[in-house]
Amino acid sequence: MPPAARVIIDAQPRLGPANMAIDEVLLESALDRGIHTLRFYQWSQPTLSLGYFQKPDDPNIPASLRKLPMVRRLSGGGAIVHHCEWTYSCAVPAASPLARVPSELYTQMHNAIVKVLRRRGIDAALRSDTKFSDDANQQSDSAFLCFTRGDPNDVMLGGHKILGSAQRRRRGAILQHGSLMWRASEYAPELPGICNLATAPTDMEQFRSELAEGMGKLLGNDLYDTSLTEEEIDRAGELEHKRYRPADRG
Repeated sequence: MPPAARVIIDAQPRLGPANMAIDEVLLESALDRGIHTLRFYQWSQPTLSLGYFQKPDDPNIPASLRKLPMVRRLSGGGAIVHHCEWTYSCAVPAASPLARVPSELYTQMHNAIVKVLRRRGIDAALRSDTKFSDDANQQSDSAFLCFTRGDPNDVMLGGHKILGSAQRRRRGAILQHGSLMWRASEYAPELPGICNLATAPTDMEQFRSELAEGMGKLLGNDLYDTSLTEEEIDRAGELEHKRYRPADRG
């Protein structure tokens, strides 16, 4: 029987450490309790999230980003400027078919987002389905920012990457989180978003509901809107203070 999956639309913008702690809790719930979760969330201030192996004193950090609050993600990949974008995360247990081939979770989640965008008249596509597919081999994985790296599963619009995701596996369970660029940030004006490249949706609640349905159905046929449990809230608070204090800049 297909599993149920919960959808958490977190209306309260949070600081980076709180957001990253909650995402780790979702991974723990997938691992320990077999729960499938899709979460949408916001940031209470412009924040630079670092990939797990990146350092806050990296000389490659653009000057415009050096004064932003920083937080280290549980996942790898390049840094993301969380400003003028939408962030999602999903957690799947090890028993899920989506966890068997990690790259397939990228492909299916990104394709679900592409379908919603295309229904809205936004001509998005996976990089692998565009003339920019060869660019994935030419763009360096050492580039500091996620959106200046290339991967076949990137979502592209008008020749620009508008969605990138990263993962963390733990004993077979997967946490995946990603950023959908809405418009260019003043901190990284060279990285355009949907509003800069197409006619963006204006009915935001409906648009978010369409994304939640399209992405959530990959996790389970029975979707239900909910929030974190009290136990998860307590655990997130513990992780926030223990693991996700603002990144030390040296």
